[in-house]
Amino acid sequence: MCWHCWGVTSVTLSKLSLRNAQRQAKDYLVYFVTIVLAAALLYAFNGLAVSQELRALSRAMTQLPTAIVFTSIVVVCIFGWLVAYATRFMLTRRSRELGTYLLIGLEHKQVARLFFLENLAVGGCALVLGILLGSLLYQGLRAIVLALFGLPYQLSLSLAPKALGLTVLYFACIYLYALGRSRRRIRKMKIHDLIYFDRQNEGVVVQTKGKRRGLFAFSIVLGIVGTCLIMAGSLPLGILGAGCIIVFLFGFFLSFTSGVPAFFDKRPERKYRGQTLLIFRTLTAKLATMGVIMAILALIFTGTLISEGTGMVFRGLFEGRAAENACFDLYIGTTDDVPLSQNYLDYIQENIPVEQDLLYSIYQGENDQLMDYVEDGGEDYYRYFDQDPVMRFRDYAALRAIAGYPPVELKPGEYLIHCRAYLGKHLSSYTQPITLGDTTLSPGGVYTEHFLQNYDTGNGQRYVLVVPDEAVVGRPVFHNAYAAKTVQPVTEPQFSGLYQIYETLEEQIKDPRYYDEIHTKAQEAADAAALTAMTVFPFYFLALALSMTAATILTIQQLSESEHYRRQFDLLRKLGMDRGEMSKALGTQLGIYYALPAVPPLFIGIPFILNLANATEPGVMVGLSSPPAIVAIALVLFFLIYSIYILLAYTSLKRNVLPD
Repeated sequence: MCWHCWGVTSVTLSKLSLRNAQRQAKDYLVYFVTIVLAAALLYAFNGLAVSQELRALSRAMTQLPTAIVFTSIVVVCIFGWLVAYATRFMLTRRSRELGTYLLIGLEHKQVARLFFLENLAVGGCALVLGILLGSLLYQGLRAIVLALFGLPYQLSLSLAPKALGLTVLYFACIYLYALGRSRRRIRKMKIHDLIYFDRQNEGVVVQTKGKRRGLFAFSIVLGIVGTCLIMAGSLPLGILGAGCIIVFLFGFFLSFTSGVPAFFDKRPERKYRGQTLLIFRTLTAKLATMGVIMAILALIFTGTLISEGTGMVFRGLFEGRAAENACFDLYIGTTDDVPLSQNYLDYIQENIPVEQDLLYSIYQGENDQLMDYVEDGGEDYYRYFDQDPVMRFRDYAALRAIAGYPPVELKPGEYLIHCRAYLGKHLSSYTQPITLGDTTLSPGGVYTEHFLQNYDTGNGQRYVLVVPDEAVVGRPVFHNAYAAKTVQPVTEPQFSGLYQIYETLEEQIKDPRYYDEIHTKAQEAADAAALTAMTVFPFYFLALALSMTAATILTIQQLSESEHYRRQFDLLRKLGMDRGEMSKALGTQLGIYYALPAVPPLFIGIPFILNLANATEPGVMVGLSSPPAIVAIALVLFFLIYSIYILLAYTSLKRNVLPD
């Protein structure tokens, strides 16, 4: 080919590529929008990873870039699979057009270049739009992080060069890999193979009808067994159950086209009722060509639910621990009966202005009768002590003042119980007296404010008995503690100074049992915010990527069948079906189609989330972080995103395929 002809052909191919790219973006709008959102997500989270401002908020935030980058690599693989699948799908749909180009004289490399350039143009436009959208999304994420740390937010729109570079690199990897594979495929295919490429469907793994029906029944049984194993609460059984359900998903979708007809063959009265025959005939024909992909999408949806639920479990865990541990501006607790080191007190006196403070002890009770009552009542409890923990009322009243709680009264001859909120109802029904030496006390009341009762170095392990001062005289000491209300919040450098004292003491004492707990309200809040950002954000990032990928593949599969649906409903109109019936049939068909890969993951995701939430220490997951609430929120978020794609597919198909 002469240079002039080559130049003319190149210009023509470029114009044709641009025209096809515009048409492709229109025909596969859902795919294009998803790629724009993918670029936006990648840029926004890369912005979090490279932000020096956010990294300086806390020492723990220095690990945020590692968490984001690791998650981004996983997300890039997910979006890469989406682009590769969509590119191959578009190649299949346009194979006759591309084969025609070969028939009129274009070379294989020119057709491959045409397909490469038009998809690259779509990806480039999506990247540009995604970065612009991602800069806004980054500001939203930045505002959330600053809010977690209790800091004000100011809008600051700008492009981060490092985040931009990472996003471009990720997109280059995604598109060059996917388009490179398609380009090599086109260059190797013969004209005949390319023209009839759209007739190739997924191979039938199970060939005979009898085997498919047997696999269908076996997969249902396996799914039930797997669900029961997951709900057993044991990790080994849970892993085995998850494996059973994975096999169930593949077996179910590979045999669905045989299982459903077999069901209706035995129930002919249902087969011809209403629009049942039309709906399931169309569905089985569709699913017969995509059993494996439907099973993969079901696994992706399972990952989505688990990612959302896990993120919320960690968020509830961090918030619950911080709320309990941050009731005092400053708290130091020792293990056993080791006295509190004077080094702490000297450092506090020199560096931390204090309004009110208290040095006190937690004592051993006479026995473990209240502990037995808690355990016998079925409440979750980790036994750290051999006797019930006891506190003097004078110390308790001072601690309530330091924490900012209203004063309480202890009547003569009574004792109080201060416990975690989840034990409050159960312990309120405790009516037995307690004995300390020669003193017998009757119950006087139960209080459940946050009181730093998570650890054995706190104010009792989940509960403490508050008794008259004279009742603890001569009682052995569990451990000693110091609590203070400070003039200003304890800063991170001040906390570090206290922790350095502990590290020095630990090295000097060389006793493996020695351990001091140091808590400050400011540090607990900062740690909870940092841990939330480092765990919850990546999990939600992953969940968004998974849900968008699976929903996009399902939607482009449906929208690509517009012409087939149009012919089908034209025929039904000629046979006398009105538009209302056709609209109902289309809605039912789409509902079942989208429900098939989304319902089985519920049997995996819900038990997993419940077991994970219940595996934390008792009393932490409460309120909106309780296991049922987490499951409900995860399901709402999942189906909220999913319903957007379903609604888009339904409205588009209804507008394009139903006759006027």
